[in-house]
Amino acid sequence: MYYIVLKTDMNIGSEQWKKLLEEGAANLNIHIDRKITDQFSIHATELIKWNRKINLTTITDPVEFAVKHFLDSIAPARVMPLCGRMLDIGSGGGFPGIPLKILIPSLSVTLIDASRKKISFLKDIIRKIKLTEINALQIRAEEMAKEKTVENCFDVIICRAFSRLDKIILKALPLLAKDGIIIAMKGKLSESELESAGKYNLSLTVEKYKLPYLELERSLVILKLKKLCNQ
Repeated sequence: MYYIVLKTDMNIGSEQWKKLLEEGAANLNIHIDRKITDQFSIHATELIKWNRKINLTTITDPVEFAVKHFLDSIAPARVMPLCGRMLDIGSGGGFPGIPLKILIPSLSVTLIDASRKKISFLKDIIRKIKLTEINALQIRAEEMAKEKTVENCFDVIICRAFSRLDKIILKALPLLAKDGIIIAMKGKLSESELESAGKYNLSLTVEKYKLPYLELERSLVILKLKKLCNQ
């Protein structure tokens, strides 16, 4: 019922939309202030504009947009370090990498995607929000892993709705720094998918929660590897 009321006469980027984000974040035990919601609003409104030219999202409802893109993106903040280097694999429209960078500005962030058009959008958003220590690269994780450099080892590697858990591990493992973590953002998890991670020498923690307003089930799969990439 709360969701139906919220949908009425709300526009993406409006004051009501920003208030929705603040209250939803508080429901996740995450504090966001007006500066953060203003930056989220810039990201959102520009994404809607670019979406007319390139496929960035199928979500247009303001509440779903706030919840499924922004609140979902910042949920991992509770288990993330406050500094270090983060890689967002398959960033697409900038989720979760850009909202997490806005929320935790001390992170150094790299966004990667195979689509040139999506990378152009990400670079435009980075300029418009005036973010620093963040870059967007048109490259696949497998290609990046071939370049063995210090810049290509990350303290946090995160991906959202990207692939099966075992495939995520295969892509992320060569890029993970010593004592780093992989965070896979998933919906409902099957036992078979969890079992697929069992063949790797790692510790696995699953944190389940529901997104505010829409009551959608989500899972954070947190992987800490015992044998990490060479640096």
